[in-house]
Amino acid sequence: MATLVDAVNRYTARQSGESPFYTIADGLVVLRAQCHRHPTQLIHKPALCIVVQGAKWTAFGAHKLVYRAGEALVVNLEMPGASQVIEGSADRPYLSIVIELDQAATREVLAQLDSPPAADTDAPESAFVMPLESELIDCASRAIRLLETPDAVPVLYPLLMREICYWLLSGPHGGRIANAIVGGERHVGVVKAMHVLRERFAQPFRIEELAAFAKLSPSAFHHKFKALTCVTPLQYQKQIRLLEARRLMAAGEANVQSAAARVGYESASQFNREYTRMFGAPPKRDISTFGRVGRRSS
Repeated sequence: MATLVDAVNRYTARQSGESPFYTIADGLVVLRAQCHRHPTQLIHKPALCIVVQGAKWTAFGAHKLVYRAGEALVVNLEMPGASQVIEGSADRPYLSIVIELDQAATREVLAQLDSPPAADTDAPESAFVMPLESELIDCASRAIRLLETPDAVPVLYPLLMREICYWLLSGPHGGRIANAIVGGERHVGVVKAMHVLRERFAQPFRIEELAAFAKLSPSAFHHKFKALTCVTPLQYQKQIRLLEARRLMAAGEANVQSAAARVGYESASQFNREYTRMFGAPPKRDISTFGRVGRRSS
């Protein structure tokens, strides 16, 4: 891990502004932070989230995962969640690398394996924590060093991504990675319903309508949706609505009242209650703080 820590420290020392640092490699993000007072709410994409130094927790609904240096969070499905740095200081900050997983590349690598791992259908499909093998640590170190030669990134980073997919699939947790591919095909109807819910989050829905997209009974759909995302369809919609409202207000595109209406709230008081519960402060106060953080990060 020492080589990876040095590589990340060298990279962040060259950057202006504050974390997160979005690199020139598509889907590769570097984070540097101290302990957070409040959780950060965001939509997680399928990714390998490597902790280089410090510790963090991420929660999807009631499913809370803690991961430390030498470990990684693997997210298999795009879904809202909360994260908080719990170990990181000015002298020894939290450092991590987020590598968005190319599911098409993962599927291709899986198809090319002579002895592909059997899908672990008993393991959680949405997210899990795993210890890092030396091969993945080496890949992460090379990805960061590759950023020092920008012209090489579009040529070599896709190859490095395939190597990452290979080590994930051939490692001790390959069955869980394979499960993300097989599971995505097995639950294609539920995933389609999730896409509909994300696109039409501001509109009211009936569980029967979503279940029809998945070609399931309402009860079976509700059960499978929660098994995949760790939240109910209603909770999923609520988180998407509130994240979008926050984005609109932080960008100056709406005030509190118009943001609430645009994301589908008819009651301003309900919007304020649910916003405060999710972000830890009423909308105006939260956006004042969030806006300052955003300006420092830009």
